[in-house]
Amino acid sequence: MQIFGVDIGGSGIKGAPADLDRGELAQERHKVLTPQPATPDEVAGSVVEVVRHFDWGGPVGVTFPGVVTGGITRTAANMDKAWIGVDTAALLSGRLDGRPVTVLNDADAAGIAEMTYGAGRGRDGTVIMLTLGTGIGSALFTDGRLVPNSELGHLELKGHDAEKRASVKAKEDGDLTWERWAHRVQRYLEHVEMLFSPNLFIIGGGVSRKPEKFLPLIQGVRAEIVPAKLQNNAGIVGAAMAAMQAKGSDS
Repeated sequence: MQIFGVDIGGSGIKGAPADLDRGELAQERHKVLTPQPATPDEVAGSVVEVVRHFDWGGPVGVTFPGVVTGGITRTAANMDKAWIGVDTAALLSGRLDGRPVTVLNDADAAGIAEMTYGAGRGRDGTVIMLTLGTGIGSALFTDGRLVPNSELGHLELKGHDAEKRASVKAKEDGDLTWERWAHRVQRYLEHVEMLFSPNLFIIGGGVSRKPEKFLPLIQGVRAEIVPAKLQNNAGIVGAAMAAMQAKGSDS
């Protein structure tokens, strides 16, 4: 079964049909840069561009980097503030000729995919997926059940949002070495571990393609730490899974 997934990020918007029998992309993903400013109208246009690249006509799942409840975006830390309060599912459905659109938090989508097909498959207890990119997204699971919109990237770390110190953007903006950045990530993981005592941390986002660069440098965290198996495609797959679930509940 193939369903289309789109992953909206602070720097890029990517999508592809996902093969949900295998938990992987059915075709090579198409990516465009996130418009700046990242307003609802401009981003919606980019989502349409990605979907139409594949001439897709069915349901679409879409991730958003912020809190999403009932298809409405409630926060927009790394997007234009005009997103707050927008019925994003309705907006995108209208721009996509009325086809069904399901919207959920980007890290939640990635976490759902990893728990189903990837590094979290078969894992009980508390599992936390963290997506390190423009910001830090989080997905919190207890015995395989998602606690949505956890937003742990906004925990305070040294007087700042954690994502301002430990995201990939923070590494790039500060021109940090892998060692120095890994130390910041370690401090962040220690803080999250103190609060939630997880059995497993799954590290996602584009940086999950290079786990050897930083994971061996992280010391003193009791929980197991592993890279996401679906790497930066997890959000697309999870978005497609959400669209598939919505399609099933409507049928």
